[in-house]
Amino acid sequence: MQKLTRKFASEYLEPRAAVIDLEHRFDQEAAKVLGEIGAWGIQISPKFSGAGLDSISYAIVIEEISRACASTGLNVTVHNSVCAAPIEKWGTPEQRERFLPDLASGRKIGAYSLTEPNAGSDVAGIQTVAELDGDEYVINGNKIFVTNGGVAEVVLIGATTDPKLPLHKSFGLFIMEQGMPGFSVGKLEDKMGMRGSSTTELVFKDCRVPKENVLGNPGEGFGIAMKILDMGRIGIAAQALGIGQAAYEAALKFSKARQQFGRPISAFQAISFKLADMALELNAARLLIWQACDRKDKGLPFTTEAAMAKYYASNRAMNICTEAIQIHGGYGYMRELPLERYFRDVKVTEIYEGTSEIMKLIIANNLLKEA
Repeated sequence: MQKLTRKFASEYLEPRAAVIDLEHRFDQEAAKVLGEIGAWGIQISPKFSGAGLDSISYAIVIEEISRACASTGLNVTVHNSVCAAPIEKWGTPEQRERFLPDLASGRKIGAYSLTEPNAGSDVAGIQTVAELDGDEYVINGNKIFVTNGGVAEVVLIGATTDPKLPLHKSFGLFIMEQGMPGFSVGKLEDKMGMRGSSTTELVFKDCRVPKENVLGNPGEGFGIAMKILDMGRIGIAAQALGIGQAAYEAALKFSKARQQFGRPISAFQAISFKLADMALELNAARLLIWQACDRKDKGLPFTTEAAMAKYYASNRAMNICTEAIQIHGGYGYMRELPLERYFRDVKVTEIYEGTSEIMKLIIANNLLKEA
């Protein structure tokens, strides 16, 4: 799986990555090819035209795509882990039949959003309201920083069904569809990195959603939303790992070719130790990710493991990208090399799907509960 995906990503995605970043666009042509190789349906059951791969294979695919083009890796992992996978796991038979074949093929792109202007790490701050009116919910509110927001046709969003109640008692997840009256795409964000991923605001104004589009049973919404984040964190960890791997490989190659003081700079301990640390951190991150994947596929709790993987992989990938630039010296600061793009792209992996600080809070709280 790793070799096959790397071959495709290296030959097809990597040459396009700089242009995608420069033009700040979602690559529709790449999206079509990704559909042809089954990337949009990595973990969707073959029953719904998906590849039906296990979670470790999924993590490997995301790592390799992200190594070549982090923006594309982000598009694919969000679509798979926090939109398609939840519909398959918690959706009704009708919802699965209706949405999954199109998601698996890439005919429709998926997204997921909880974040609002006043609700980031504090999910309880959600102000989007879904009021029941007969057989429909009327939704009002707006979401921000929605990955795939400008291209997604199927979006899972969270909203409160009763602002007077605590969120864990009133939270609902709704399958929104592009084209619903009252559903519009707002501002396209101009980001530092991940510029080939469409990040937008979504606006809901008296948007009517049939009850058939509610994901999960009454009272389960908040719990499902938190489990979706656990699933998403595995994908983001794999994405960070891919970026870090790309930076490490670039630094290793450069250090063996770059001559200073009559020998390759890799011969100097200051440089070789940096490379050793990079390789160690990448392997440790990879094993943490695979541990979380293994527990997920065995049906075991994996919240702590996903948080550990996401925290460590993103933190170390950020460090690896910084050190890779340092090894390249002035060349690493130039835009003609991909190092500065890796650096810009990797930073957000410490922020989205839960900041590093929130990851440590989750880990600590769970450890203390178990003690």
